[in-house]
Amino acid sequence: MAKVLKEAAITTRQARQRLPAGLHWRGIDPDVHLGYRKGKRGGVWLVRWRHGKGYRQTPLGTADDALGEGTLDFNAAVRAGRDAVEAARAETKAAADGPTLTVRLAVEVYIAERNARDSRRKGRDVQSDAGYRLTRYIVGQEAKGKRKAIPATPLASVALHAMQESDLAAWRAGLPASLKATTLQRLINDLKAALNGAYAANRNRLNPTFPAVVKNGLRAEAGDGDEAVPLARDNQILSDTQVACLLKAAREIDVEDHWEGDLFRLVVVLAATGARFSQVARMRVRDVQRTHGRLMVPVSRKGKGKSGSVPVPVGADVLEALLPAGTGRQGEAPLLERWRNKQVPGSIRWERVGRGPWKAAAEMVRPWQLIRDRAEMPDVIPYALRHSSIVRGIRANLPIRLVAALHDTSVQMIERHYGRWIADGLEELAARAVIPLVPSEGGNVVRLAKRQ
Repeated sequence: MAKVLKEAAITTRQARQRLPAGLHWRGIDPDVHLGYRKGKRGGVWLVRWRHGKGYRQTPLGTADDALGEGTLDFNAAVRAGRDAVEAARAETKAAADGPTLTVRLAVEVYIAERNARDSRRKGRDVQSDAGYRLTRYIVGQEAKGKRKAIPATPLASVALHAMQESDLAAWRAGLPASLKATTLQRLINDLKAALNGAYAANRNRLNPTFPAVVKNGLRAEAGDGDEAVPLARDNQILSDTQVACLLKAAREIDVEDHWEGDLFRLVVVLAATGARFSQVARMRVRDVQRTHGRLMVPVSRKGKGKSGSVPVPVGADVLEALLPAGTGRQGEAPLLERWRNKQVPGSIRWERVGRGPWKAAAEMVRPWQLIRDRAEMPDVIPYALRHSSIVRGIRANLPIRLVAALHDTSVQMIERHYGRWIADGLEELAARAVIPLVPSEGGNVVRLAKRQ
């Protein structure tokens, strides 16, 4: 028969003063007891809980017998005791379920998934951008060749079942102040995805409050304002004349470097649709719908559960430029292709080995440099074609929701990045509603009789 706990009066300072020296217990939960050990100069709190056939116990802190600052009263000791028992039981459960899940393990699994995904898309083994960021700022890396070692951060060794918001906040506070706002946001998004992915795969091993810990621990800080948002720069909003100048330069470079129309058609589609490179690279021959005067642009891979295409109206000139890419080809074939070259063994000569779709935006770096030099626009980037397409729609007074849908983005992102041009367009609309209100002197104006 189990022994009945003999509870002591330890709830108040006065009651504890009347107790003899020694250890006294009081139940606070089933199988959990709060202990008070009285000595000659005060007492300390501890907690014990049932573990198998016996008990485990751990100290909590000093009782408030003499001092109030830095000590625990009875109620605070009860809360500390329950927290300690919950943490210990979670530790025991995590150990029983298998190897301890840590931030390092979650991040490494996520890096492997991202690397595999990017390798499939590019057709070769590559390390993803997320892999570079998470390796550098969380899990670290060993020295190899001329590459210096990077130590892991303390966050990497934190167990997921014991992770607190303070752990994430401390990691974020320790990041270099020189880190660009865009890089910081991508890094935080990668870490969120890694932790949330670990929770989805191990729900039975982690606390249901884990997603809230991740969300609150990595939320935007009070100092994060609009200045941290990478807004579209003025010099990247191109006029129609400047876009035409870039297209003219693209056609010339295409001819001079024997691209056979591949480079020119790529730039034409980017300018006409305002889509991202990753979207137009996945377009098929069937996505050119001449009878409807539109291109069907695949949605981006951002977000979850997205599929299908976005219909984007284009002019007859764009359809005419794309005609050679679709003539005599199957509808499932990639619309935009380029020649692949291979260096002849033992020679500096390169030869063409076949055609294939554009794979990565990096393939545009060299020809784009030539294009912007020819157009005498040395600072323009390919993404300027997307910026300009969005602003062109805003200036045409298209509904913001329609502009967002055509460019596969959200109204919130349009308003955040292009707010200035939205305001200019609304001001122009408001100006059209202005009518003369003040009567002019003379003419057909009838003066009202004055009040007596």
